[in-house]
Amino acid sequence: MFSRDIGIDLGTANVLIHVKGKGIVLNEPSVVAMDRNTGKVLEVGDAARRMVGRTPGNIEAIRPLKDGVIADFDVTEAMLRYFINKINARGFLSKPRMLICCPTNITKVEQKAIKEAAEKSGGKKIYLEEEPKVAAIGAGMDIFQPSGNMVVDIGGGTTDVAVLSMGDIVTAQSIKMAGDKFDHEILNYVKKKYKLLIGERTAEDIKINVATVFPGARDEGIDIRGRDMVSGLPRTITIRSEEIEVALRESVFMIVQAAKTVLEHTPPELSADIIDRGVILTGGGALLHGLDQLLADQLKVPVLLAEEPMNCVARGTGIMLENIDKIEKRSIV
Repeated sequence: MFSRDIGIDLGTANVLIHVKGKGIVLNEPSVVAMDRNTGKVLEVGDAARRMVGRTPGNIEAIRPLKDGVIADFDVTEAMLRYFINKINARGFLSKPRMLICCPTNITKVEQKAIKEAAEKSGGKKIYLEEEPKVAAIGAGMDIFQPSGNMVVDIGGGTTDVAVLSMGDIVTAQSIKMAGDKFDHEILNYVKKKYKLLIGERTAEDIKINVATVFPGARDEGIDIRGRDMVSGLPRTITIRSEEIEVALRESVFMIVQAAKTVLEHTPPELSADIIDRGVILTGGGALLHGLDQLLADQLKVPVLLAEEPMNCVARGTGIMLENIDKIEKRSIV
């Protein structure tokens, strides 16, 4: 059995794997549950995420990637090995070639760490590609023409904003403001205003079910439970969309500013193309309610949400894997 080429969207929140000829075969959270005493990996992915905030003292649920880069090398390697074994991508005698996506502004050291972790987890040849470029390809943009395409890729740890033309990035910015930070802002808001402690999963539920970032775009409420900071007892409160808009205003403003900065540094001919084509939103964070309206309002250009934004990077790796021999010739890193 020969091994296959695989594309990996190594995200702070989720790992997606695309196998050449099969499509996306894996989409699981980037979480590893370990026994602190023995250092043994107990669970990875969905099973480990269910343990977040619910484990005894000796079991720790770790997220080995932070802000799009490796924070814990050994745990990342263990996680990758688990996922690659799970999808059975290794051949009997050969190892798969891997295409891995990373944020635009990561250092050579961080790139090396990703490559090493992938090699140790069973990759033969590792290629790194910049995330917004792959996301744009996965969203169906033709970035190989001499015309401007703008993509805003909002993941779990980083937001990458880029303008692409002729198959490469013309101007880009990467900021450490994305889905995870939104969860923390919600968590802190509830803590400050209601003196109620909630977990990360509850904060994420609020973000998905009632949050909006465009004033007046949504009016919904959700009952949440947590621990009262004064009495120490469990308590339930109702939280509404307009409160979350206030809680996230500052964070979202940073993404708007990054998009404005990229547009300001874009050559005028490409800016004209972007007015025609619009800006494409990709990544899980793009699903945040009202974000497309807010960006369109602030940037004065059309903003469109990609189809299945969470899968864009993984889909893009699949398209690039079809042309991996061309990539091999110009060797990315």
